[in-house]
Amino acid sequence: MTEVLKPQGTSTALLVRRALVALTVIGILAAAFELATERHWNGLEQLIPWVALAVLAVATALALIPGGRGVTAARVLALLVLGTSMYGVVDHILVNFNSGALDQRYADTWDNLPLLERWWYAATKTVGPAPTLAPGVLGQSALLLLLATLGRARQPDSPDASHRL
Repeated sequence: MTEVLKPQGTSTALLVRRALVALTVIGILAAAFELATERHWNGLEQLIPWVALAVLAVATALALIPGGRGVTAARVLALLVLGTSMYGVVDHILVNFNSGALDQRYADTWDNLPLLERWWYAATKTVGPAPTLAPGVLGQSALLLLLATLGRARQPDSPDASHRL
């Protein structure tokens, strides 16, 4: 039954890699849309995710070069974006944590709340203005691209479809 759904001559691994690349592209577009709707371009620090998105787009293009010639560079760039994403998640949580005392619901009790609860509120954006999920999506997209390149290495030019992405 599954053989009927696969295009002839296409391996399952190839279909999975293509799906992971497609999800990467969707993640890039979704993150760009979110950044644009939030007008996330005020100041140098807010430009970091835009640069990371551009780097991830370049990494995606490199991963698509026939013969796997761009895979190593794509992986390095995707790892840089993953690191940037982790920085963004931590930075957003810290911003939220530091603004917890300013939240009208918790202004009088913030310092008396258990530390773990305050960090939870900051991470879940119960307090603070910074969405922690947004930089997380950037990291997820980078991770998807890394997964798409697993098992791929530079191959001599070959007509074999299993080496193509």
